[in-house]
Amino acid sequence: MTSTEKPPPPPGGPPAHAEHLGHVIFITASAAMGGFLFGYDSSVINGAVEAIRSRYGIGSGELAQVIAIALIGCAVGAATAGRIADRIGRIACMRIASVLFTASAIGSALPFALWDLAMWRIIGGFAIGMASVIGPAYIAEVSPPAYRGRLASFQQAAIVIGIAVSQLVNFGILQIANGDQRGKIGGLEAWQWMLGVMVVPALLYGVLSFAIPESPRFLISVGKTARAKQVLAEVEGEHVDLDARVQEIYEAMHREHKSTFKDLLGSRFGFLPIVWVGIGLSMFQQLVGINVVFYYSSTLWQSVGIDPTSSFFYSFTSSIVNIIGTVIAMVFVDRIGRRPLALIGSVGMAIALGFEAWAFSAGLVDGKLPSTQGTVALVAAHVFVLFFALSWGVVVWVLLGEMFPNKIRAAALGVAASAQWIANWAITASFPSLSDWNLSGTYIIYTCFAVLSIPFVLLFVKETKGKKLEEMG
Repeated sequence: MTSTEKPPPPPGGPPAHAEHLGHVIFITASAAMGGFLFGYDSSVINGAVEAIRSRYGIGSGELAQVIAIALIGCAVGAATAGRIADRIGRIACMRIASVLFTASAIGSALPFALWDLAMWRIIGGFAIGMASVIGPAYIAEVSPPAYRGRLASFQQAAIVIGIAVSQLVNFGILQIANGDQRGKIGGLEAWQWMLGVMVVPALLYGVLSFAIPESPRFLISVGKTARAKQVLAEVEGEHVDLDARVQEIYEAMHREHKSTFKDLLGSRFGFLPIVWVGIGLSMFQQLVGINVVFYYSSTLWQSVGIDPTSSFFYSFTSSIVNIIGTVIAMVFVDRIGRRPLALIGSVGMAIALGFEAWAFSAGLVDGKLPSTQGTVALVAAHVFVLFFALSWGVVVWVLLGEMFPNKIRAAALGVAASAQWIANWAITASFPSLSDWNLSGTYIIYTCFAVLSIPFVLLFVKETKGKKLEEMG
């Protein structure tokens, strides 16, 4: 190399200078507010379940439908967000989601009847679905290649923080209402405030969308090359060859194969085997019953004799454990691999769920679990959340992003995500009725799914650690 030659860039492209990286972090964090709202809106209903049952005098079946109906909106929002973003832009899509989150928060807090509460839940679900798609896509498109993996983790971190904050807000509002979910605060019942407070982060999400740039990829797709260069200079630094980067993005866009549903079909079993593996991963992630914790934990603890204030506190501590587990997964997923982490999680979840099933099999004494069983139930619930968060909560999304061949990746991801929403709905809609039937038996069902996930991973899931995406299939 002569003195006039420049050294080759590091793998993944040259790193952004500190000032540019700081700007990218702000942009990423702003976009990840959608993930925060995803987590917040998904779990805030936990604090209102018993109040809604009391307010409208409904049984477990109707209650379950009101709670689970948001997932219908999630599925529709996730299915349509990509096309909306490709037509009008990523930032416009974020603003639409912000408006929907805001409308859902206000409408859910001030319902006229049960039917319009359900309607606002669907609207909120549509916003969740949009945020679940547009956030990761936008972050990937604005992140410098050298930092893309770490910046992409902002979305998952924002989701678990949103879950924790929703439980903390619920707990704080319950304290103000003297432990009564239907206690009046400023003319509204406590549960209405719980659902309505989401208007604050929803509006903040909208405001932040005016402070961040459009994705360079979208700008190039609509012919705004000059603006795309400006954004690339902002996020990757002016030292980057902007003309070369624009050309690289342009060529990549035109090389991409637009995968369709037909590409996923095999000759014998409907879908290709790899697609069935993705569907299986998505469904096992939900069938172990994780969302029972985030939708119904306050109701669950109250049903076995724990007072409302304490039940809300335990819901909050579960969310903190969820954050800790997610951080552990982010640290180890690239070190020990996807399959080992999934297997560790499956074993831990199966043991914890088994202990929960045993604890809930005890008869209630004066409306409470016996002391030993009550302690075991609480500890096991937190251990279950920890093992889920450090494994399947993160690993499944990593695997789904890596395991499919390039030709079918987008379409296969869509099918797997749809399977996840369906399984989520099945668990969410069935839990109240199942728990009325037999709470211990319900947890035995979840334990069986955790146990079955072990041979599923051993037999069908291939390790993707360290492999190029072009090697998958």
